Amino acid sequence: MKLPVIHGYIDRRILVNFTVDPEAVQSLLPSPFRPKIYKGKAIAGICLIRLKHIKPKGWPDFTGISSENGAHRIAVEWEENGVIKEGVYIPRRDTSSRLNALAGGRLFPGKHHLADFNVKEAAGHFHIDFTSSDKTSISIDARSTSEFPATSVFETLENASAFFEGGAVGYSPNNQQSLDGLKLQTYQWKVSPLQLIQVASSFFENTAVFKKGSVAFDNALLMTRTEHEWHTLTGCPQP
Repeated sequence: MKLPVIHGYIDRRILVNFTVDPEAVQSLLPSPFRPKIYKGKAIAGICLIRLKHIKPKGWPDFTGISSENGAHRIAVEWEENGVIKEGVYIPRRDTSSRLNALAGGRLFPGKHHLADFNVKEAAGHFHIDFTSSDKTSISIDARSTSEFPATSVFETLENASAFFEGGAVGYSPNNQQSLDGLKLQTYQWKVSPLQLIQVASSFFENTAVFKKGSVAFDNALLMTRTEHEWHTLTGCPQP
């Protein structure tokens, strides 16, 4: 089922990004995806996004819904008709919205797990944690900064921004054992650095999947008050 173009606002989006040993993420990727490599490392992370006024394009804002959402993402590439494409594979999505959890993977793209979100934001400080229905959990504390970390594999904010802007196409599992695709189209792309104080993720701390030392924090980015559209993609990449 192809949905109409969905319009809304990214009120706040935090990307917490990690470098990962490529072989650690390859086992999580369905064919034909492979990790997108940057300076020898795969790039994965957590997206914590608050969406507002989400509704079909052209409808008034008051008809839209708002929600807190979390997604685990892996930067990927694949080949279509001899052309290398790029995007993200999203092995799981979590949401505060019962509607999203009920309809995700059925009526609109991507299976969503219902989660209990706790969010506190004040004076440039951000605390977000959630625990989902299957006990998957995330917790972060961060604060606004003007300094991009000198230790990042990307070296500069501009390099990091360009890398993640290229991940506008995302594929995630649905409830029919296949993949749903969405393309994010922002009216303006602008990110700023965040200083991460602490991060905990039961997903990335699962040593059965990620061996000790295979995952390392790299950087965190913030996006706010961004008008955008979601476009449903028909079909999915074939092996």
